[in-house]
Amino acid sequence: MINALGLLKRRRFLPLFVTQFLGAFNDNLFKTSMVLFATYEIFQSEQQESFFNALAAALFILPFFLLSALSGQLADTMDKARIIRVVKIVEFGIMALGCGGLLLARTGQVTLPIVMMLGAVVGLGIHSTFFSPIKYAILPQHLDDGDVLGGTGLVEAGTYLSILLGTILAGFIYESIPLIAALTFLVAALGYMSARMVPAAPRLGPPLKLDYNPLRASWRLVAGTMHIPRLFLAICAISFFWTIGSVLVVIFPPLVKNVLTADASVASLVLAIFSIGVAIGSVVINLMLRGHISARYSPASVIAMGAAVLAFWFVANRWDAAPAGTLYNIAAFVRHPGAPLVLLTLMFVAIFGGMFVVPLYAFLTTTVPKDQTARTVAANNVVNAGAMTIGSAAVAGITALGATASQLLLLVAGMCLVSAWIAQRLHRACD
Repeated sequence: MINALGLLKRRRFLPLFVTQFLGAFNDNLFKTSMVLFATYEIFQSEQQESFFNALAAALFILPFFLLSALSGQLADTMDKARIIRVVKIVEFGIMALGCGGLLLARTGQVTLPIVMMLGAVVGLGIHSTFFSPIKYAILPQHLDDGDVLGGTGLVEAGTYLSILLGTILAGFIYESIPLIAALTFLVAALGYMSARMVPAAPRLGPPLKLDYNPLRASWRLVAGTMHIPRLFLAICAISFFWTIGSVLVVIFPPLVKNVLTADASVASLVLAIFSIGVAIGSVVINLMLRGHISARYSPASVIAMGAAVLAFWFVANRWDAAPAGTLYNIAAFVRHPGAPLVLLTLMFVAIFGGMFVVPLYAFLTTTVPKDQTARTVAANNVVNAGAMTIGSAAVAGITALGATASQLLLLVAGMCLVSAWIAQRLHRACD
């Protein structure tokens, strides 16, 4: 289905799309505000900033590793729409904890606010862990087979557009903590209202006996999924992509501050450009594949992504820094003669990334029977979380040894080659 936007007119898709959009917006409004506040208001060195960002990223990912198996079992056992509504109610408490930490930080306290903010990050990780399998697994249940790729592309594009909006807004209001608190609660309320309109998606297969042991359940879940060759390769490729993404998101704010010598509004702009690019790539690959689920463009896409990362590294390292003790604001940054190349190379990194990953998610939901899709997505989340945790830990360790954010871009370029090799094997196995 080429005209995937037509799905937005359907009662069986629009409420889910809106709920996901608002949830991702709220998530990134808070997380980006927290990261920018810590980077520009609390910490004063690139190593501290990178370490805090890596720690926050690791804590957000940890629930995916520990709880994805349980979330997948629940999603394949219970009504998925009911789980969505419960998750949206919990979002209110998470935002209360996180915004309380930001408010305390404004008073000059450090330890308790950081603990509260990081606690909220863990809560958002749990929130996303239970919602993530559903947003993909519900699509084959609500859409025709020919619409699944289009629906997946729209969910990905909508997610990154919401990240874009949340990220841009955070760059301008991260110091206005009461406004952030009001907005996050308003968006949570709207998200709950849209969640109540998601049509029922009851269990399709036989009842499951839930395994509440996170390690054993995770091992069984992954072992029961990874023996399928195309799923094994798709999950490995997706995991490498998200490891690359986690490294980039961790290093962007300190890179903007210390290499591009720009303020928080520019850091927000850089993250927003990345989100726009992934959304564009998600739509472009759907048009190129014309609804056919295939990995034939994935190897070339991720190689092009690596080339764009190298171009971004080259341009950033030839940037004329602002005068000592000052930072470029967004107006001064845009007028800088090197800004167009910085933004263009970053845009291409994201576009090719979106083109790479969207077809791989479609593999997850169409390879197995519909009553197993949530557990398949959950198994993917477990492996993704492990890979991203390793990536975040590696960033923390490497920066502790003195590596700079710009040097880490070279690591990202090398990882793109590994992703291309995996994607090529998937293409040969399936197409």
